[in-house]
Amino acid sequence: MALEPQSTLRPVIVLDDDLFLSHVGPDEHPERAARLLAVRQGLAVAAQALGTTYINVPFGDADETQLGRVHDDAYIESLGHLAGRSGFLDSDTFLSPNSVAAARRAAGSAVALVQALSSAPGQARVGFALPRPPGHHALADRAMGFCLLNNVAVAAAQARSQGHERVLVLDWDVHHGNGTEAMFYDDPSVLFVSLHQFPNYPGTGAITDVGQGEGRGASVNLPLPKGGTDAVYAAAFERVVLPIVEQFGPTFALVSCGFDAHERDPLAEMSLSAAGFGAMTRSLLARLPKACPLGVVLEGGYDLTALSESSEAVARALFGEAAPAIPAQPVPGAEPGAQHLAALREIERAQTPFWKLS
Repeated sequence: MALEPQSTLRPVIVLDDDLFLSHVGPDEHPERAARLLAVRQGLAVAAQALGTTYINVPFGDADETQLGRVHDDAYIESLGHLAGRSGFLDSDTFLSPNSVAAARRAAGSAVALVQALSSAPGQARVGFALPRPPGHHALADRAMGFCLLNNVAVAAAQARSQGHERVLVLDWDVHHGNGTEAMFYDDPSVLFVSLHQFPNYPGTGAITDVGQGEGRGASVNLPLPKGGTDAVYAAAFERVVLPIVEQFGPTFALVSCGFDAHERDPLAEMSLSAAGFGAMTRSLLARLPKACPLGVVLEGGYDLTALSESSEAVARALFGEAAPAIPAQPVPGAEPGAQHLAALREIERAQTPFWKLS
């Protein structure tokens, strides 16, 4: 029997393409096509459970103008020459015959996400793009860390080109989004906020990296010690992330949504649950300005079960499902430990010259 849709649900757009599956590396490489299949499964489970469907938006490749807002022309041209080839661009980042085509389509999904959310006021104001390869490590002039083109940066620049005055990029991938930060490091109109395990790849994202020139204060780094739980991330949101977001007042918001801070992930040592990702999504939606769209852009995450469960949790939050009930009795790890509280205090001290934090 079909479920009756909940009347309070929000419409959610999804941008996906089978071309993303054609970016294929060595069998042992963690960035594999099965990741996308797991995310798709999670989204399908969420929609079925809530008795609803997604709005699928057609899209094509990002063009040179859209890519050129954040990438060097010479790099874009060099990628064109690599189309159809296989190999490694660095020790982590592979290239298969369809990788360049997939990357251009992936960036196109980010562009279309912004366009769709900007053109439908009062309707679909939240969306989820599922690009492969991921993007947030890609620099203006080179590929890096599994990433060829910086999808979320392309999206942020697209939002600015469409007249959005203040764009938020919240990156909760477990690895610092060094490429995104570098592209907007001196730009006060793009607020880059990153929660990441430190130390960890790529070694960037120190507390003292706050932007430069007119962009000072618009880069907010929250390097967290390993073992961060749902409670640690919740505290980081309440004490640092959400107060800064509210003061910035974004007119468009993007999430670099990596799921590799999950406790099951093989490439990191954080301890988030799937519910933790849903909680972060809900808390962000609750504190964004009412007219501000939210676009979620897939990044990392390398355990298939974690990917499926976490994407389901984020999708449920995007649809507007109520938060799960809080347990009557405290559970172990429900409060941040001393090491993480000390890290949060240091982060607060670094940000108080630019933002009012309680």
